[in-house]
Amino acid sequence: MSNTADLPVRWVKSSYSSGDGGQCIEWAPEHAVKTGDYLVRDSKDPHGPHLTLTACQWAGLVAFAGKHG
Repeated sequence: MSNTADLPVRWVKSSYSSGDGGQCIEWAPEHAVKTGDYLVRDSKDPHGPHLTLTACQWAGLVAFAGKHG
């Protein structure tokens, strides 16, 4: 939807992430509100790549995590 390279991003750990340092993902809620792009990354690799999801893809990920979390 938008060019995400120029926007500052605040990452938030997902409530579905485990507390033991395992399955940790972060997302950028303010970025999603501003742009419609849902950014997701591995919290153990904050300088690594991230996924950019549409609202529909984000909803599918959250639904999957809720069933399997």
